[in-house]
Amino acid sequence: MKKFIIPFICYLSIFFILLNINSITNLLAKTLSGNPMLTIENSNEYTKNYDFQYLKRSKDYIPYSYNGLLDIIFSVINNGWKEFTFYCPSEYQECVSDIAHITKDEIVLTHINNFVHPYNSFKTIKTSISDSGEITLNVIYLYTEDEIKVINNYVDKVIKELYSEDKNDYENLKAIHDYIINNTKYDIERNDTGDSKYKSYNAYGPVVDGLATCNGYADLMAIILSKLGYENFKVATTSEEISYESNGHVWNAVKIGDEWLHLDLTWDDPVSNDGKDYLYHKYFLVTTEEMKKSDNGAVTVEEHNFNKAIYQEFLPLTIEKEN
Repeated sequence: MKKFIIPFICYLSIFFILLNINSITNLLAKTLSGNPMLTIENSNEYTKNYDFQYLKRSKDYIPYSYNGLLDIIFSVINNGWKEFTFYCPSEYQECVSDIAHITKDEIVLTHINNFVHPYNSFKTIKTSISDSGEITLNVIYLYTEDEIKVINNYVDKVIKELYSEDKNDYENLKAIHDYIINNTKYDIERNDTGDSKYKSYNAYGPVVDGLATCNGYADLMAIILSKLGYENFKVATTSEEISYESNGHVWNAVKIGDEWLHLDLTWDDPVSNDGKDYLYHKYFLVTTEEMKKSDNGAVTVEEHNFNKAIYQEFLPLTIEKEN
């Protein structure tokens, strides 16, 4: 009986090894090299395939600095991944404390969020950090699949009706800018109370309810800009940059040719005291210098005091203008 059982056990062991050859190989490689194996999934269709001055797509997902951690977080969100695990190398001794600081800083995370496609922007990020340096990011995204379908149908309709290859960038974007403003009102209730029954804080609000806060205007415009192939991101001013009481502001940046320009639908769709609807172009495809001139009226507006260390795309233009 033994001479049958022993070969059977051997065959069973060989079968188990063959069945799990990939896992065993990865574990062996990890043990021999000391470098944990990372699981890299494919990015989704809304991933931006270009870098920014402040944030760049991570190449190996191994951080060696604070900026390297920012790049990894940006890349995970930008790729549309719901979960990702990476590891701190022994050379980067502050890695665990730095990632703990970053993931607790809502302002830093808000700025990172502004560089990804709105559909890949997160609602919350949960972070698990082990003492050994294993970091797991769990991303809960802002938009549902049903909301994306509704918004995409709207966007396709708008582009089909308004966009023409016979028109230049200015003419095409002006038509879209005006259409959104003419079909959207600012959600005063959410602005005043912090709450509203409408989803005016994202693109679903202006599309379905015709109501938006600055986030809703900016998200919808960003979705359309990306659909049309324009490099773009959102710019945010937080309460840190404003001397008076304000929750901050967000608007769009778009690259036209070789130049980055500002595009602020919220301020071009002002809330009036007389109840009339107004449509402006003061903040439509303007340079930083032009935007500041529009801000400096009887009362100086500070909502556009963006952090130049983060939104660096405007720095060369600003320096050029000053010289």
